[in-house]
Amino acid sequence: MTPNPNGPAADDSVGDDPVGDDARAVVVRYVEAVRDGDAAMIRDSFTADAVWHYPGSLPISGEWRGRDRIVDDFLGGMAGRLQAGAPLLIELTDVIAEGPRVVATWTSRGTAANGEPYDNRCLGIFEVRDGRISSVREYADTDHVARVLFP
Repeated sequence: MTPNPNGPAADDSVGDDPVGDDARAVVVRYVEAVRDGDAAMIRDSFTADAVWHYPGSLPISGEWRGRDRIVDDFLGGMAGRLQAGAPLLIELTDVIAEGPRVVATWTSRGTAANGEPYDNRCLGIFEVRDGRISSVREYADTDHVARVLFP
């Protein structure tokens, strides 16, 4: 069979996993909300009991429990480390979904509050429940984060 250049091949699994497709859409929508600065959508993307794990030994490292702590303290605290008014460019580079689990990679580029360029590659393993993110395990270059955002 010759693949259709205008769409997926007949044996592609696109659309065969409605839970995975839905979970993928939830994560893509969340990353786009971060990119666009849509605070209401960011908050609405998480379950009330969500958990975010961030690696390393930074002041932000550890387990953040609850939507409000994730959005206000963790994400909000990171935003405070960036130059006010300067753009934060988020580019979603890969998304793989299977059932309620989504693995996404993205780049984050911006300017730190001290004027240093911030350019990081990140990976998140997301769990989605009832159309919202219930868990995130993020991996990033924490050495870069330490040098640029927590000098």
